[in-house]
Amino acid sequence: MTGLEQLAVLGAGLGAGILSSTVGVASLLSFPVLVGLGLPPVVANASNTVGLIPAGLSGSFGYRAELREHPRITRVILTCCALGAVVGAALLLALPAAAFEAAVPWLILLACGLVGVQPWVSRGLARYRDAGDAPRHHLSPLTTAFAGLTGVYGGYFGAGAGVMMVAVLGLGTDVELRVVNALKTLSLLAGNLVAGLIFVVVADLDWAAVGLLAAGSVVGGYLGARIGRRLPSGVFRAAVVLAGVAVAVLML
Repeated sequence: MTGLEQLAVLGAGLGAGILSSTVGVASLLSFPVLVGLGLPPVVANASNTVGLIPAGLSGSFGYRAELREHPRITRVILTCCALGAVVGAALLLALPAAAFEAAVPWLILLACGLVGVQPWVSRGLARYRDAGDAPRHHLSPLTTAFAGLTGVYGGYFGAGAGVMMVAVLGLGTDVELRVVNALKTLSLLAGNLVAGLIFVVVADLDWAAVGLLAAGSVVGGYLGARIGRRLPSGVFRAAVVLAGVAVAVLML
């Protein structure tokens, strides 16, 4: 890579780290940059996954207070996304991608729609719950299953996985949106870490790209956590929907 190309990858890592800890669409920025520099898509995808692990680490550290608020949910999200990522990484390496990738934009658009209408859906569902029912500060079996499927998708490709997790947790729990954002960041870390370890062993990586992405994303992830904690819920929800739609349109 030339000096300008190295700066582009470093900047992409910084921006992707911020996006990872805020709206959850880091690959919207970093993956196209790697492909634009001439990396084959599978190599770019694997390198992108490994290079963004530091963003998840620094972002989760930045959200450490939020992650302590509901430790049971935090443990379940960490476990099911890590296990799902193993399956997703195996699918990426073993199966033709064309059929699944054709469905991905529509899955992301569905998730965007769910994020957008979640306040109205939640209010509608609340009418059917008893007034004395405790807030849903745990994951039901159905919500856990969808979180695991999101982990599978995260390990397979990952673009828009954060949007999907916001939709799953927003509909399946009653935790505050800032905590949902923290859990989303942790889920992306779990997926990238597990899939990244597999890719290090069995996939082709561009280590120069990985190093530059990592250097930028570790700073961006922490900055993104500080930004995400202060985003009003309406602004955060709108940003997630807009970013998810952008990912889906680019993938169509």
